[in-house]
Amino acid sequence: MRVISVNVNGIRAATSKGLVDWLKKQKPDVVCLQEIKAIESDLPEAVLRWKMHGFYHPAEKKGYAGVAILSKREPDKIIIGTGIKWIDAEGRYLEAQFGNLSVVSLYVPSGSASEEAQAKKFRFMKVFMPYLKKLKASGREYIIVGDWNIAHKEIDLKNWRSNQKNSGFLPEERAWLDTLFDTVGYVDTFRTLNDKPDQYTWWSQRGNARANNVGWRIDYHICTPGIAAKATKTSIYTGEYFSDHAPLTVDYGV
Repeated sequence: MRVISVNVNGIRAATSKGLVDWLKKQKPDVVCLQEIKAIESDLPEAVLRWKMHGFYHPAEKKGYAGVAILSKREPDKIIIGTGIKWIDAEGRYLEAQFGNLSVVSLYVPSGSASEEAQAKKFRFMKVFMPYLKKLKASGREYIIVGDWNIAHKEIDLKNWRSNQKNSGFLPEERAWLDTLFDTVGYVDTFRTLNDKPDQYTWWSQRGNARANNVGWRIDYHICTPGIAAKATKTSIYTGEYFSDHAPLTVDYGV
């Protein structure tokens, strides 16, 4: 089972840069998109014509956030949102269920724009952790993929020393992921397969960050242990630029 995740930073822009053509060549079973910035009526023809089952959770605010799931097999059930109204209004959580396995497209808020944005991110983290614990306790297997907007460890960003007081690498954010992995029991699946440095999924559009690989790893496949143990291969695709994020692929032996 091949699951691909990518923050498209606008599905129309990413499609115009060849994203859908690339995705088709990868023969994925499930594709999870974040920051689609579009309602269904605005989706590109290339997306709509692709013979995949498509599900979308746009934000109420036009041109903002939103997540999507495209799947080769029709899911048994789709869950749109978390039931937490202010989070769901921003289109941040979409779940597709296949038997006892759930695949989730998730977009965690960024806090980099302002103090208010960071406060909202902390609020999200506070209310979403109990939700993640509930999912873990359900007995289902979960692959929760997407833009988590946090680099976990020093290996996960190039300039970690100078970013310790910046959103995305704050001690509170990193500790939140520590809790998720070490206490709640989820698995950073990419790191079980690749422990090398310089593995990034996002680059600033300022300067020559991408050309120089001055990046951050903020996109994840975060899984329950059972399905994480079946991960066999992972890759970050940097051959083409579809957005400021790179597609993250993990293959699972199911």
